[in-house]
Amino acid sequence: MPFALYILALAVFVMGTSEFMLAGLLPAIAVELDVSVGTAGLLSSAYAVGMVIGAPTMAAFARRWPPRLTLIACLLVFGGSHVVGALTSVFPLLVVTRVLSAFANAGFLAVALNTATALVPDNLKGRALSILLSGTTLATIAGVPAGSLLGTALGWRSTFWSIAVLCVVAAIGIIRGVADGIGRSAEGAAPSRLLGELGQLVTPRLAVAMTLGALANGGTFAAFTFLAPVVTGSAGLAEVWVSVVLMVFGVGSFLGVTAAGRLSDRWPGRVLIVGGPLLLAGWIVLALSASHPGALIVLVFFQGVISFALGSTVITRVMYAASAAPTMGGSYATASLNVGAAAGPVLGAIGLSAGLGLLAPVWVASVLTAIALVVMLLFRRVIVLRDT
Repeated sequence: MPFALYILALAVFVMGTSEFMLAGLLPAIAVELDVSVGTAGLLSSAYAVGMVIGAPTMAAFARRWPPRLTLIACLLVFGGSHVVGALTSVFPLLVVTRVLSAFANAGFLAVALNTATALVPDNLKGRALSILLSGTTLATIAGVPAGSLLGTALGWRSTFWSIAVLCVVAAIGIIRGVADGIGRSAEGAAPSRLLGELGQLVTPRLAVAMTLGALANGGTFAAFTFLAPVVTGSAGLAEVWVSVVLMVFGVGSFLGVTAAGRLSDRWPGRVLIVGGPLLLAGWIVLALSASHPGALIVLVFFQGVISFALGSTVITRVMYAASAAPTMGGSYATASLNVGAAAGPVLGAIGLSAGLGLLAPVWVASVLTAIALVVMLLFRRVIVLRDT
């Protein structure tokens, strides 16, 4: 695999760390900026919405730019937003910096997905994407705990400064490691070309792949976002175990993405047909046995493996299906992921507020996964294809 892929994965790791570590910093931010924890939670919502809107917007805006220039610009905007966030004492401005960060993250990921697939032969797209997305899973294993520890020791602003510094490191890596012109579409594309690429959204193959991606990721994030109360409430474990369980999930997700990289190009149908029912069964068993700490930890690991193996494979399907949209395809995959990442926690929160218990988000994950299986069954001839 080209070394440039690992440089891109480093940048994804930095951005993923920033996105996920915020949950552990919200209480400190709320106290220092004199807002409620619920209000501070708007920072996460603002980020998710920014990702959904930012992916296609940034891809369309920068589609004429050289991919390397876009990647570097997004990294610098991302780092600069964290500098402003580290300096501000005004909560609304901090919200604005999170939206800008999300736009930059979405733009980077959209272009990085296209660039990653351009670096390898067509029959290795899945493996290339697994390397790129491993940056996100490694963020949950190492970046988020490290950010939380740093925030506890030196204050939440120190984590923002560390992200800004890492963005500079990643930008230098891209300047040195990603060749100019990689991932560039045909020169001089006419404005109507964008309309043609947007028109791909109504093609059955791409629409089904994006729907599956949103449903699968929505289930994962519905359960993942609310694991902490399940650990301390349903399982009765001490608060220190929350970080342990999240790291276990992160290790599982990394292994799942890695395995999908080996399988999703050659046997996508088998991954989806076997992984889908296993994922649904796992959520149901987790909901029924969450009161047993040992079972909870084992199942969290299992769900991390299956959910990210399935999700990575579906995103690979999106990239294959969007091959006729060379500048916008990565944004479609990014938007699909983040529609799920934004909707899943909202549905989980609705379940909690409705008084359905601490395990309501896990049941939400079960329902979303079941819907994904129905969609997969109805459109199996559309989505389960071999592209090698």
